[in-house]
Amino acid sequence: MLNIPPAQALITAEPASGHPVGVSNDEFRAAMSRLAAGVVLVTAREPSLDPDDPSAPAGEDVGMTATAFMSVSLDPPLVLVSLRTGARMDDLLDEQPLWAVSVLSESQRHIAGRFAMKGRISDRLLFEDIPYVRGKATGAPLVGGALATLECRTEQRVTAGDHTLVIGRVLTAEVPSADGGPLTYFRGRYRQLG
Repeated sequence: MLNIPPAQALITAEPASGHPVGVSNDEFRAAMSRLAAGVVLVTAREPSLDPDDPSAPAGEDVGMTATAFMSVSLDPPLVLVSLRTGARMDDLLDEQPLWAVSVLSESQRHIAGRFAMKGRISDRLLFEDIPYVRGKATGAPLVGGALATLECRTEQRVTAGDHTLVIGRVLTAEVPSADGGPLTYFRGRYRQLG
């Protein structure tokens, strides 16, 4: 008969990461970098600061590159995006329930990189030379040449560690472009299939 130690004995002292139990941040990051992910641009229209004042500045388009995006349900059609808590998009989607997703193609690596930069320029300038149309249901930018576009309305927000999981009901879904393959993210870099 095997002598298996109780589960408590398997717990080791606090690792260097500061986590009382489990892997370090570096170990977790390295393991998850081996999971290939699709790349999307999440967009929303920030409302005017004073919608009752016609002379107030109009709202601004906001965009963010995401790799943590997935389908959740077919009936009703739901998707999920994971946002860093306190990020501009997280704050905006806490107040603005309407948003959109453009599934980026392999030729749109420059768009993914532009909207993923830290310390980046204003969103207005980021959108300046990117072809897009406004979604009919959300008013959010939908990137031209994307493999697919979805417009969503937030159904639920779930706090998960240092991120917020935003679950959205899909209001529109289109496949405007059949050209090219998907842009993927693997081992810390944008890649193409094949």
